[in-house]
Amino acid sequence: MPARLDRIDLKMLRLRQKNGRLSNAELADQVGVSPATCHRRTQALFDEGYLSGVRAMVAPRKLGKGTLVMVGVVLDRSTPESFASFEQAVAKLKCVLDCHLVAGDFDYFLKIRAGDVDDFKRIHGDQLIALPGVRQTRTFFVMKEVVDNAALEF
Repeated sequence: MPARLDRIDLKMLRLRQKNGRLSNAELADQVGVSPATCHRRTQALFDEGYLSGVRAMVAPRKLGKGTLVMVGVVLDRSTPESFASFEQAVAKLKCVLDCHLVAGDFDYFLKIRAGDVDDFKRIHGDQLIALPGVRQTRTFFVMKEVVDNAALEF
C-alpha cells in the first residue's frame, strides 16, 4: 500500500465509515473496482492501520444505559508512574467508554454510560474514586447529545 492514499482508498474509507455493513461486493460496486481488488485494498487498509475495526452502534437507551456522564479527573501526582497506574486501572472498568489524557484543569476526561443518576452514584463511589491516584473528580451530566460519534472528515 502506498504511503499516500489514492481517491479509491479515500472513497472506500468514507463509505466504510458511513456504513460498516456494506458487503465487499457492494463496496466494490460503489467505488468502481472488482470485488477481488476491493477485498485486497480493504485488507491493506486494515494492515496499514487506516481501518482499526468494524462494529455495530448499540442504542444505549434500549439497554438501560441512557445517562451519559463526562467526568474530569485530577490525579494527586503528575508522574509517568501515576499516569500509567491510573490508565491501567481505568482500562479495566466496563462502564468507561472513553478515557483521554488532556491538558488544562484536569488530567483525564472519562466518558461513562450509566442507567441513571443513582447508577452513576454507585459507579462513582465504588469505582471511580477508588482508582489509583485520584485526588478529585468533577462530574458533568450530559443533558442532550447534540453530536455523538460523528464521522471523521477527510
